[in-house]
Amino acid sequence: MAAVKSTTARNLSLPWRRSGASWSGLSVLRTILVGVLLLLVVIPLVQLLLATLTDSGLQTWRQVIFGGIAPNLLWRPLRNSLMIGLLVGSGTVLLGGYLAWLVVMTDMPGRRLISTLASIPYIIPSFAIALAWMSLFRNDLVGGRVGLLPALGMPVPDWLAWGFGPILFTLLSHYSAIGFSLIAPAMATVNSELVEAAQMSGASRARVMRDIIFPIVTPALLSAALLSFANSVSNFAAIAILGLPVRFETLSTRIFGMIRIGQVERGYILTIILILIAAFVLWINHRLIGPRRAFTTLSGKGGRHQLQSLGKWRWPFFFSALAIGLVTTVMPLLTLLASSLARKTNSFAGGFTLHFWLGLSNPTIAQGQAGVLRHPQVLEAARNTIWLGLCVAFIASSLGLLIGYVTIRNRGSRLNRLIESLSYIPFFIPGIAFGAIYVAQFGRPIGPLPALYGTFLLLILSASIYNLPFTSQAGRAAMSQIAYELEEAASMAGAGFWRRLTDITLPLALRGIVAGAVLVFVKIARDLSLVVLLVTPTTSVLSVTAFHYASEGFTQFANAITVIIAFLSISVTLLVGRWEGSAQPWLSHKK
Repeated sequence: MAAVKSTTARNLSLPWRRSGASWSGLSVLRTILVGVLLLLVVIPLVQLLLATLTDSGLQTWRQVIFGGIAPNLLWRPLRNSLMIGLLVGSGTVLLGGYLAWLVVMTDMPGRRLISTLASIPYIIPSFAIALAWMSLFRNDLVGGRVGLLPALGMPVPDWLAWGFGPILFTLLSHYSAIGFSLIAPAMATVNSELVEAAQMSGASRARVMRDIIFPIVTPALLSAALLSFANSVSNFAAIAILGLPVRFETLSTRIFGMIRIGQVERGYILTIILILIAAFVLWINHRLIGPRRAFTTLSGKGGRHQLQSLGKWRWPFFFSALAIGLVTTVMPLLTLLASSLARKTNSFAGGFTLHFWLGLSNPTIAQGQAGVLRHPQVLEAARNTIWLGLCVAFIASSLGLLIGYVTIRNRGSRLNRLIESLSYIPFFIPGIAFGAIYVAQFGRPIGPLPALYGTFLLLILSASIYNLPFTSQAGRAAMSQIAYELEEAASMAGAGFWRRLTDITLPLALRGIVAGAVLVFVKIARDLSLVVLLVTPTTSVLSVTAFHYASEGFTQFANAITVIIAFLSISVTLLVGRWEGSAQPWLSHKK
């Protein structure tokens, strides 16, 4: 009887069951969130679709799919996108899985070093690896200064300097960290007792890998493959740098080109096609790896994590993993840094200089361009990047926390499920496609509101909503750790809804929210695909500035800015990891 009374009192005291100010406060919050998500997520997406369903839009659909321009405008770029996506997705599983196996399941020396090197490529921009490749291998196919290796007299074939091959290597290096980050935790859940029992039964290592380890990590393998596929299909930066000079196009570069030259209807149609591809892939990921397809490997019984002995192969495996880490992480950054200091583009024969970093304007050098740390436009882009990152981190994290609050505190509400679904929609939209959506929606006046294209506000809105799936997930994770009883006690003491939210919920969730906000800041600092269609000369950011320098042949300036972005991204990410006290527990296991 006492238990029933306690439960009844508990239910009556829950903030979403109370009438009056508390219930009204939560209802107002839910209504505001639905309105924001409809305005900034659903309506722009619908407007993009409606813009292609007019009479001229339907005619453009026929031209894009069936017309004479279709092969060059749609089908060849689509084929290139799918080929890159398939190869990068499968390569990510192989490369990331190989490193995860060595770090998590073997006694290979230097596992912490390899783990760090395997995680860094996704932190740095993909165009950093592309610029490094171009600095090393660029030949004279498209004119301009050749790379370091051709300058030393080494012949570099066209397929190694431009197009499909370099793009594939760049994206595989960049997204291999996704495979490692997803597969390593899954492998850490494998109970060594299962492996030992199979080996005692006479199973070979190949049999153990095939019949025990592989089924357990299958969800992680599929997630890594499909997420890498979706990301590489929509990648813009690396393909624009290594592909556009030789007319190697994908859907993302075609969207950029069409909108830039004013063919907006064609650009919007390609955007819809790219969204459908990414959404279909991510839907497949959800269907294949749902909660009903999980493998139970952790239980109340004690389990051991026994490392597999590599014997005499410990050091050969280590050097192979170290080589992968050096090629995908260290060498690109060192190449960019050295190239930014070279007097002659992509050549060390003329010595080194700090002019491209600190030099004053000199008409005899780089058409009078000052060093990046003295150039007014670069400094303005740096200020814009910092302000954009701070504003987006604050807005996206605040919205994410509020979404997490209303969805966790009342899981059964249909309105809350709607909020959760709407907040996840941007995850299905590639960055350049999302930028195109906001060009379509806010590039013209809406009622009394002026056109926002070319304003800093448009950058903030688009980047904040684009990062909402990440911050809302972080908000739900933070809110799920805060017990209901704390708010119940405050409610019984007379605290209203907004008082409980600001004085209890926010301080307790602050640590996780701040960590997520800092990571959003880093993501914005290195992102190019989202903002490349939205920036103007007065609202440029560092990533776009580096891209423009690279496109105009100012290699040292582009590489210097890219080094700054990479250093900022890596430093902040590592500091956040240390501040959170996060660790990779499998690295502490001993044989």
